[in-house]
Amino acid sequence: MTAHVLGPSARLGAEICQILRLSGPLKKQYSQENGLDYEELLNASDYKEIYRADMIKWGEDKRNKEPYFFCRKTVEGADVLKRVWIISDARRQTDVQFFREHYPDVVMFVRISASESTRHQRGFVFTPGVDDAESECGLDTGVEWDFVVENDNNEQVFNIQVEQILNCVKKMLDR
Repeated sequence: MTAHVLGPSARLGAEICQILRLSGPLKKQYSQENGLDYEELLNASDYKEIYRADMIKWGEDKRNKEPYFFCRKTVEGADVLKRVWIISDARRQTDVQFFREHYPDVVMFVRISASESTRHQRGFVFTPGVDDAESECGLDTGVEWDFVVENDNNEQVFNIQVEQILNCVKKMLDR
């Protein structure tokens, strides 16, 4: 198995850990309003790319009216019996603010980063107007991260960083 398969959620176990995606409620609502295939919007597919720019604008309009809309929707759909939630796709300052305000004693902020060359090796192609928008760069500055994980194909470094996070999570769970 690679390091990517053995991330924190796999190591903690499905009985206590749930991965939540802020983009889930966004894509669900967008697909309903526009008669699109919700499941296809969840994938990294050409289908999603066709609608990506418009979906980002639509989501920004929603957030401008109600900054925590998608965070609230995500939490409302969460399994409250799971003691650990991993928000896999926070992208904006307001996402961070929501979790800091609503869960101040139990939140940790972890940034996963990869070099440009690693991202290109994994198929990333920069799209002007999309990949330089707030939805992609909104957390590049202004956030105090508890951990920064380098995901540049070095399994040993990745595993050490994940273990550090897991140790902190376990301490939080023991409180």
